Amino acid sequence: MPRGRLRVYLGAAPGVGKTYAMLGEARRAHERGRDVVVGFVETHGRARTAELLEGLELVPRKKMVHRGATFTELDTNAVIARKPKMALIDELAHTNVPGSKYAKRWQDIEEILDAGIDVISTVNVQHLESVNDVVQQITGIPQRETVPDEVVRRATQIELVDMSPEALRRRMAHGNVYTPEKVDAALSNYFRVGNLTALRELALLWVAGRVDEQLDRYRADHGIQGTWEARERVVVALTGGPEGETLVRRAARIAARTKGADLLAVHVTRADGLTGADPANLARQRTLVESLGGTYHQVVGDDIPRALLDFARGVNATQLVLGASRRGRFAQLFSRGVGVETTALSGSIDVHMITHEEVSKGRRPSRSGAALTRRRRLAGWLIAVLGLPALTAALLPFRGDLSLPSQILLFLLAVVGVALVGGMWPAVTAAIGGSLLLNWFFTPPVHTWNIADAENLFALVVFVVVGAAVSAIVDLAARRTREAARATADAEVLSTLAGHVLRGESALHSLLARLKETFSLTSVTLLERNPDTEASPGDQSTPEAWRIVATAGGAPCTCPGAADTDVAVDDNVVLGLCGRLLDAADRRILEAFAAETAVVLRQERLAREAELARPLAEADKMRTALLAAVSHDLRTPLASAKAAVESLRSTEIDWSPEDWAELLATADESLVKLDRLVANLLDMSRLQAGVLGLSLQPVALEEVVPRAIDDLGPMRAWIDGDISIELPEIIADPALLERILVNVMANAARYSPDQEKVLITASWHGGHVEIRIVDRGPGIPLEAHDRVFMPFQRLGDRDNHSGVGLGLALSRGLAEAMGGTLLPEETPGGGLTMVLTLPISSRELATQPEIP
Repeated sequence: MPRGRLRVYLGAAPGVGKTYAMLGEARRAHERGRDVVVGFVETHGRARTAELLEGLELVPRKKMVHRGATFTELDTNAVIARKPKMALIDELAHTNVPGSKYAKRWQDIEEILDAGIDVISTVNVQHLESVNDVVQQITGIPQRETVPDEVVRRATQIELVDMSPEALRRRMAHGNVYTPEKVDAALSNYFRVGNLTALRELALLWVAGRVDEQLDRYRADHGIQGTWEARERVVVALTGGPEGETLVRRAARIAARTKGADLLAVHVTRADGLTGADPANLARQRTLVESLGGTYHQVVGDDIPRALLDFARGVNATQLVLGASRRGRFAQLFSRGVGVETTALSGSIDVHMITHEEVSKGRRPSRSGAALTRRRRLAGWLIAVLGLPALTAALLPFRGDLSLPSQILLFLLAVVGVALVGGMWPAVTAAIGGSLLLNWFFTPPVHTWNIADAENLFALVVFVVVGAAVSAIVDLAARRTREAARATADAEVLSTLAGHVLRGESALHSLLARLKETFSLTSVTLLERNPDTEASPGDQSTPEAWRIVATAGGAPCTCPGAADTDVAVDDNVVLGLCGRLLDAADRRILEAFAAETAVVLRQERLAREAELARPLAEADKMRTALLAAVSHDLRTPLASAKAAVESLRSTEIDWSPEDWAELLATADESLVKLDRLVANLLDMSRLQAGVLGLSLQPVALEEVVPRAIDDLGPMRAWIDGDISIELPEIIADPALLERILVNVMANAARYSPDQEKVLITASWHGGHVEIRIVDRGPGIPLEAHDRVFMPFQRLGDRDNHSGVGLGLALSRGLAEAMGGTLLPEETPGGGLTMVLTLPISSRELATQPEIP
């Protein structure tokens, strides 16, 4: 049975018309004679949406009971048993009632699709898993119900239901989305213009990404190689040369001319892996590209123009930015160059040739060096000078027995031997010398430079050519072998360096120590120019102009001039290496280390700055919150008390005894609240300063808990205590313990639903007593368990009249000061349980060796 097709209506926010559009499509399909049923559609009381349901067959929902309440859910089995052609199932990201077959509605839809039934569903962008955190950051509201992006991406068709923020807000104001009593709150919170604009952009970008995937898949399926200019994509080619930053900035300006254009940087590496660009330059250019919002890519290929164009066509690029050739004019006579070749093959891709300061200056000569060691080259010369005369002397007695071709082959064998031992030039010299010896001693007429037979002349010429060719090939093979070995060594070092980063060994000293070990140096020093010293050409040997940032090994160098080798990290930072002069071949690896050193240095400094800024930020946050608390929460009871006292002092009104008593009670209640707030603030400051005075002593819980309940005043009616008299005494400060209990119980009573009492129980385990304050309120998310103990946090409060948010923070601090803990737990069945743990008195432990 073929799998059903999924069609999803995606919206930026509730109320844009997803369900309305889904029902409209269903009615059109029904009118065309298609078998359509409504599996689950939520109208949210919207009359126009409900009208569209008329005439469509509704599959009965299944009823489920959870925590005493009855809910209706999608009946998956009923939909499958009905076997329609199309089913409408609203709210793809919906979380099912506990006890359902699946946790999420999209899983029910997957089963229906597997049964061969087409499904139309709806979802808002805030429910997509990939953007869930972004939506929370924008709106400040966490979304509990999410759906994996891949589920939506697998849909056969995704249709964006779009509406401008202003139009959506007008719909809400007219009562087309929410009931009138909810409109004002919604417009001033979630449905602000800024929130809706950001959500709309998220939805558009997500759908645009989906469209890009579909376009790429279509082009690949149909073998389309040409560029479709559906979206501007600018590719800049980097060689690792000094002109790279100029090209990147120029490409970024080209991309910035079109809103939404992509910037991609690409570097082509030779397939043999034996040649490469300057890694330090590439590292800097990659950082620049990413800072400008682009992406960096690396491809492998021998034919650079074709590799560039293959990459550009693969990403559907519209423009390609190249640097003008750095080769000299003489070199350009023999080869058109990468730029000209790429332009000729580019087709529909626009190619920009950018001039720069390095044009026509030529490339830095690549290091050649000898292919073999000095000892082998000397051995080759020795064999050429001594071995050929010896071979001649050995062959003279057999001159009459051996023909000239046989003698030439023996000399050719000697030349190959010289090439294998000493390389190209000793072998070429041996080939020329061997031809002269063959001519003088073995070619008729002998002992003259004349050659009687033209065939012999041709044989000697071929001998020289073959000898030179073999010498060149052997030398090239030796050179490639050496380069391969060098590349392998470089790769191993770079791999070690990458591992150093991945393992998190980012300390400068560790990095410098690895550099010292790699090149067997005596010391490696990171030097930085003193900020109060102006840069001048002659300060490389002036120690006063430099300071040591980090060092590894022996005595550090004090300035770049005192180092055997120095590598510039940037304009003001230099690596100084002491111990031996390093070969130019090591420069690439040194520059890679230098680039990594720059990153580590920057990260360490940013980390130090962050550490320095963190206390200031915390202090500023605390000060801001304290000012807000003083300006509002402390002012409120003070204003109430002041108004009550002024009213009592007034002689213009004759207060009745009842009014007089009520005003006195108001003033008393306000002053008590003010005293409690001030006491909390002072205790919190003492806790943070570590100067809170404690009077620890054995305490009986059956005495403290009733007092704490009485201190709650009218709230004590919501408290149900169950404290056994058999509990052992604990070590605590009675007054502070009472304050902890009052704070926690008041907090629990404040959030408990009506007619649900807060239960306080206690038990002992090992050497501790656990006091549990259990409520049946809404609870708090697991990720917010630590946040509720932060000062000035009132999680979920909206009235701003609940105090300064110090109760739980102060309670945890007091508990820890007494050697205990205060931790939150989820109440089974819903709600929050605060667990206060305190140590048992030592004398109780002595009298009760086995505590249950």
